[in-house]
Amino acid sequence: MSGHSKWATTKHRKGAVDAKRGKVFTKIIREMTVAARMGGGNPDGNPRLRLAILKAKEANMPSDNIKKAIQRGTGELPGVQYEEVLYEGYGPGGVALLIEILTDNKNRTVAEIRHLLGKHGGSMGESGCVAWMFERKGSLVIDKKSVDEERLMTLALDAGAEDVQSGNPAQFEAITPPADFERVKKALSDAAIPCLSAEVIRLAKTEIALDGKAAEQMLRLMEALEDHDDVQKVHANFTLPDAILAQRAE
Repeated sequence: MSGHSKWATTKHRKGAVDAKRGKVFTKIIREMTVAARMGGGNPDGNPRLRLAILKAKEANMPSDNIKKAIQRGTGELPGVQYEEVLYEGYGPGGVALLIEILTDNKNRTVAEIRHLLGKHGGSMGESGCVAWMFERKGSLVIDKKSVDEERLMTLALDAGAEDVQSGNPAQFEAITPPADFERVKKALSDAAIPCLSAEVIRLAKTEIALDGKAAEQMLRLMEALEDHDDVQKVHANFTLPDAILAQRAE
């Protein structure tokens, strides 16, 4: 099971008891605004906006908030102009990090991200230093309690998934080509199979197994990065022992 999904186990359980609704709204609103600015305000012709709207609805965002975010992107309403930036770096144990940013002030954000990395045993890298270690894939994470593995395999693979992984003790993960992501997500939705997360990610080609102090440091770094308002997604190539995940989920 890939590092991002191992992290997702901890993140989703943590979210169940400590949901930061306002912060989630902020990130989704930024994504909708940028998606509308780049691809137009019609979700039927803008896959990125369509996915952002789905996330907004899953987070129970009021429809008026969604409408205003899109209108800011299309220029119908005034609003802050956000810039997309991809930072690359390293975490504890040499873990590769790709950090997707939406910011209205690159100078401020890069200083803050560099500080967070240094504080938690990581460092900022040069452009291109780790991006080659990742490839874009669709990822759908499903609770094992919600579906039988054979049924999930049949539905996901028939809809275009490349693989369904079951190495995580609590979750399945369906991996898809980016072009087939929405088709697989719809197939699961039509079959009433809920997803804990569904997004296009940067999947690591190789992974580093962490344990002990490095694993704890890495988890703290992931939490700190994802808690930053300007950080949209963090991709990393690490795996963790199940015992550490179970301990932190308690």
